Amino acid sequence: MVYALNMIVFVLGLTIMVRDSNLIKKIIGLNIFQSSIFIFFILMSKLDDGIPPILENTNVDYSNPLPHVLILTAIVVSIATTSLALALVIKIRKEFKTIDEDKIDMDNL
Repeated sequence: MVYALNMIVFVLGLTIMVRDSNLIKKIIGLNIFQSSIFIFFILMSKLDDGIPPILENTNVDYSNPLPHVLILTAIVVSIATTSLALALVIKIRKEFKTIDEDKIDMDNL
């Protein structure tokens, strides 16, 4: 059930990125898309009948810490990508007076 909801969020983000011509909405779609991938990796890190590597003889559910660390790094990269994309949209807005990719005239550079 959780995987199906995550797939819906994944497809929603991908659809926004592909179909919308507004650059800000594309960035929002990219963030939704990336968030669904982060959630997917965290969901996949759950180990059934796993035990922590340090504690012995425990019946506690255990999650592998490596995917969490990798996703934390990916979140930092995602923030940097978003800030760069927003800075580029500001420059495009100043140059072309629009943020709609269909209205940007690349011939008059």
